[in-house]
Amino acid sequence: MDKIRILLVDDHAIVRAGYRQLISTSNKIEVIGESETGEEGCQLYFQLKPDVLVIDLNLPKMSGLEAIRRIKQRDPAAAVLAFTMHSEQIYLKRTLEAGANGYLTKSCDPDLLLEGVCALAEGRQFIDPLFSNVLKGDSSDGGGGKNDLRELSPREFDIYRLLIDGQANREIAESLSLSQKTVANYATQIKAKLGVKTIAEMTRKALLFDRP
Repeated sequence: MDKIRILLVDDHAIVRAGYRQLISTSNKIEVIGESETGEEGCQLYFQLKPDVLVIDLNLPKMSGLEAIRRIKQRDPAAAVLAFTMHSEQIYLKRTLEAGANGYLTKSCDPDLLLEGVCALAEGRQFIDPLFSNVLKGDSSDGGGGKNDLRELSPREFDIYRLLIDGQANREIAESLSLSQKTVANYATQIKAKLGVKTIAEMTRKALLFDRP
């Protein structure tokens, strides 16, 4: 039986090394490539055509969310497993909206990564048990309606995340292939929707937003 071929995309070499060590314990899975950026990850995906892509959301320049969108636009059948530090339901929902087939937090049991890869290779969705209330159909994701993160469009959410990560408008414009003026306009819209005036207030919004 052929092994499941996976591509790893994470900007931390030590994390990728940990993935490889874990995967080496399975006789069903093999790593055929790895990348530290979303842009290179997209290129490698189409060059190597892995069975499953395992990708972080926090990547330099092009975000994991943007990489997922670009890959799924060209290959709707791509099996994408997001493996991230974010345990907020809003990130889960945005990632699934981008087209991911699975979502795991980095605090999960390591064996879940192997289980998730196998599930996606079989054409199934795989979500971290942390979000069991979402899987049961609970649509609540915290917040109070207006002035919360659910108000943001997918593009606004991308820019919001990069802004609170400390990226300048120039860096965001480069990673998302937008003009700096467009990014500045988005930033203004985001602040208006969230009812804040500064990046610091945006960051507090993220910290206060309810977790599952």
